[in-house]
Amino acid sequence: MKVGLIVEGHGEVASVPILLRRILQELAPALNPVVLPPHRVPRGQLVKEEGLQRAVEFMARKVGDDGRILILLDADDDLPCVLGPRLLTKAREHRPDRDISVVVAKREYEAWFLVAAESLRGRRGLPGDLAPPPAPEEVRDAKGWLSHHMVDGYSETIDQPALTSLFDLTTARRAGSFDKLFREVERLLGLAVTPPPAPVEPDGGS
Repeated sequence: MKVGLIVEGHGEVASVPILLRRILQELAPALNPVVLPPHRVPRGQLVKEEGLQRAVEFMARKVGDDGRILILLDADDDLPCVLGPRLLTKAREHRPDRDISVVVAKREYEAWFLVAAESLRGRRGLPGDLAPPPAPEEVRDAKGWLSHHMVDGYSETIDQPALTSLFDLTTARRAGSFDKLFREVERLLGLAVTPPPAPVEPDGGS
């Protein structure tokens, strides 16, 4: 089985295969699909029907009849619950013969790092007492938040893949859009869909 990835950002080209393999290692270590190199399409093109169809057609040919396609992009100021279903409908209308999923990260991919910020303490120049901001998925500039807290600033192409290999996946599932990614990977690969982790109550101290 081949899995084709369609992404919008330069950082995601390196990051999403890492993330998918980490999720698979946790869910089904014995499963070993062929993860194809991501096909990057600028967001401005990907959210338009013609650009989306071109990307889906390209990847549909790559993965073959039994392949799967995962489309991942940032919501920015759009609502994931609106943008995601709209793109999914158009993608499936174009290639109903392929199993396709669309996941829209609320605001930014980097918001998932903010949700799991405690698991990144002391890594990649982040402080040892790093804590997530209130409502991490509502932060308008997650990249800027990370850059502010990192000694040498944040580089999407360098730090995004590195942090993707480090952040705690279970904690990140507290973010609705990341939990959606987990569930879509399970669905695409025919695995039992697992419930999200129970929310952790704040300690009320620090």
